[in-house]
Amino acid sequence: MNARDVHMQYVTEAYDENGVVCKFELDLPDNFNYSYDIIDKIAECEPERRAMIWCDDEGRERIFTYGELSKLSNRAANMFLDKGIKYGDRVMTVLKRHWQMWIVVMGLEKIGAVLIPATNQLKKKDYVYRFEKAGVKFILATGDGEVCDNIERAVTEYPLKDKFIVKGSREGWIDFDDILMDYPATLERIPNKVDDDCLMFFSSGTTGYPKMVMHSHRYSASHIPTAKHWHHLNENSIHLTISESGWGKFFWGKLYGQMAVAATVMAYDFTKFAPGDVLKMIERYKVTSLCCPPTMYRFFIKEGMDGYDISSLRYATTAGEALNAEVYNKFFEYTGLKLMEGFGQTETVLIIGNPYNSVTRSGSMGKAMPMFDVIIADPDDKECPPDTTGEICVRLRDGVNNGIFKGYVNNDEANKKAFSNGLYHTGDTAYRDKDGYFWYVGRVDDVIKSSGYRIGPFEIESILMEHPAVLECAITAAPDPIRGQVVKATIVLTQKYKDKAGDDLAKELQKYVKTNTAPYKYPRIVEFVDELPKTISGKIRRVEIRSNDGIKK
Repeated sequence: MNARDVHMQYVTEAYDENGVVCKFELDLPDNFNYSYDIIDKIAECEPERRAMIWCDDEGRERIFTYGELSKLSNRAANMFLDKGIKYGDRVMTVLKRHWQMWIVVMGLEKIGAVLIPATNQLKKKDYVYRFEKAGVKFILATGDGEVCDNIERAVTEYPLKDKFIVKGSREGWIDFDDILMDYPATLERIPNKVDDDCLMFFSSGTTGYPKMVMHSHRYSASHIPTAKHWHHLNENSIHLTISESGWGKFFWGKLYGQMAVAATVMAYDFTKFAPGDVLKMIERYKVTSLCCPPTMYRFFIKEGMDGYDISSLRYATTAGEALNAEVYNKFFEYTGLKLMEGFGQTETVLIIGNPYNSVTRSGSMGKAMPMFDVIIADPDDKECPPDTTGEICVRLRDGVNNGIFKGYVNNDEANKKAFSNGLYHTGDTAYRDKDGYFWYVGRVDDVIKSSGYRIGPFEIESILMEHPAVLECAITAAPDPIRGQVVKATIVLTQKYKDKAGDDLAKELQKYVKTNTAPYKYPRIVEFVDELPKTISGKIRRVEIRSNDGIKK
């Protein structure tokens, strides 16, 4: 067996006459474990195959083979067992983009512990909340002083069994790097069940406290089509997803699907995002496939890509937020590459997308991926006719639903809301045209109801983003005694226009929207601000804007 074929023992797939994947099914054994059954098997087939290129913004570089990842993860697993981590224990990681994260993920999977990734942006209260809610017992964190300081403040309120430090040393912490190589590079397989708890995220919702999202071992294999058919990867690809390890996108784009198809993962461990530096990495390492959110593509465009040779890029994808047409068109002008959009959530893998060879429609998220039966549902959970806005839902199968999370931990109310009438409810709204393409509208709670109209924020935001004055914007509802609600635009101006904030510019922007879409959608209120309220993951908190304006949802 070749390394590229290891994943195929679990996959049944078919293609249409245009070469677009139209069927994808997973048949996972009862004891499936990604680290044993994918990484270790590839290592057995081709131990010298390159798995990852890691570099940082200080000039350091390391190349890892699949054989090395297999052995290093065995060493990590043996270390964890020796230090008291047991099957089912919940272990948090705060490891940025450090290469050790890949080793830690695989090592924890091998011993059956539950991984809880977290961002380095958390503060003391965030850690305490997560420790208590999840029952965290151990943590592995970067040696960054601020991160460790916040964790140490948190453990005074919620003690942990032990703390591991990576890339650094600190009194009272186990030095992961110092002792890793002291442990054996072999490991006897520890049995697990495919539906056991494996990975838990704290969701970055825009309302309330984060919910705990639990995935089983099915999640990792369910990302094979993410990499194979959306990122369009094979064993010769070098793929870069720009995400740190505290977010679900790390697992979408830097590990599970990519390594399952024996591709090479590009890991750029930077301290602060600088678009020019990322473009240099693409040029230097001949990256062939790129995935990042629209905001980062916007930064690349504003940086100007003419001075960089990124001709190695063969494919580019985007997700994480809605894609504005301006970004799509500008990137195509620069590179000749169409941004292939996709849609999924912390709770899922890719459920809607534009897979390789498909015909895209600018502004559309694409069609339902073949593992999922995706519908647009009305408030009664009935399927909407074409071109009607409703909630994006997935029809659940009897039995196994690969790629859908197990549920929210200790949250019956949220689970009842998410799973009802045979559907998984995403909480996002869209419409589907007669040809099966999905068009994003917004979160369910973001829809504005004004004078009998239902107005989604995304279209208006997209139009405003095309105006040279607008750097960022959020469209929300504001109360109105006559119409009930009216459209409000909260806008961050570009540097060139900052001193022009005022009534004249507001009227110009209102006219711009009226000219480019149905006039009833124009923002009757325009507010200029220095920054938009955002979640820790960078999503705009429209709920906070609405709350400040007296809208109670």
